[in-house]
Amino acid sequence: MSIRKQNVKRSVYRNGANIGNLSALIFMFALLILWQLSAMKVDAAYILPTPVQILQKLWELREPLFTVHLPATMLVTGIGLLISLGLGLLLAVVMDASPIMQKCIYPVVVASQTIPTTAIAPLFVLWFGYGIWSKVLVTVLITFFPITITVYDGFRAAKIEMSELLMTYGATKRDIFFKIKVPCALPYFFSAVKMAIPMSIIGAAIGEWLGAQSGLGYFSRRMMTQLDGAGVFAPIVLLSAVAMLAAKVIGIVEHRLVKWRGES
Repeated sequence: MSIRKQNVKRSVYRNGANIGNLSALIFMFALLILWQLSAMKVDAAYILPTPVQILQKLWELREPLFTVHLPATMLVTGIGLLISLGLGLLLAVVMDASPIMQKCIYPVVVASQTIPTTAIAPLFVLWFGYGIWSKVLVTVLITFFPITITVYDGFRAAKIEMSELLMTYGATKRDIFFKIKVPCALPYFFSAVKMAIPMSIIGAAIGEWLGAQSGLGYFSRRMMTQLDGAGVFAPIVLLSAVAMLAAKVIGIVEHRLVKWRGES
C-alpha cells in the first residue's frame, strides 16, 4: 500500500510540474506578444524594439557577441562569483563561530551594501584600470552580501536540541558543525547561489558599462551611443538567458544533493 501511495504522489507531482511548465510557457508567450504589439504601436525601434528585431540583431551580431563579449562577461562573472562564495562562506563561518566577531562583521557587511555601485565602480576603474579586476570587484561587492547573510541564517537554523543531544554523546564542536549545521545550511547555500548568479551578472555588466573595452555591458553602451535599440537589448536578452540557464543548472544540482528539502 505504501509503495502504491508513493507512486500516486510521484504521478501527481509530475503532472503538477508539467502543468506548471506549460503555464509558464503560456505566460511568457503572452508577455512576448504584448511586448511585440506595444513596440509596433510605439513604432520607434531606438526606444522600444520588438522581440523579433532583437532576435534579428542577435543573429546579425552573433559572432562578436558569442566569441568576444559573452566570454569576457562570463569570465568576470565566474571569477567574481567564486571570490564571493569563498568570502561569503568564510564570513558566515566566522560569525557563527564567534558572537563577538558576528557583532563586529555584521554591521560592516550591511554597510557595504549601502555604497552606490555606480559611484564606486568608476573609482575601481581609476584604481585598477580597464582590466578585469575593476569589474570583478564590482561583482564581489554586489554578490558576497546575500551569500554571507543567507548561509549564516542557515547555520543559525540548526536545532539547538540536536546539538545538545550530540554533545551528551561526546561530540565536539567540529562534529556538530559538519553533522548538523552544514546539512542544515546547505539548502540556504543553494538559495544564496541562485540569488548571487543574476546579481553577479548584473555587477559584471555594470562594471563593463562604466569602463571596459569588451563585454556585453560595454557592447550595450556602445549600441546606445548609436541609437540602436535592438543592439542595446540584444546583450541584455543574452545575459538574461545565461542567468536563467545557470540558475536551472544550480537547481538541478540542489535537487540531487539536497533530497530532503521540502520534507517535513
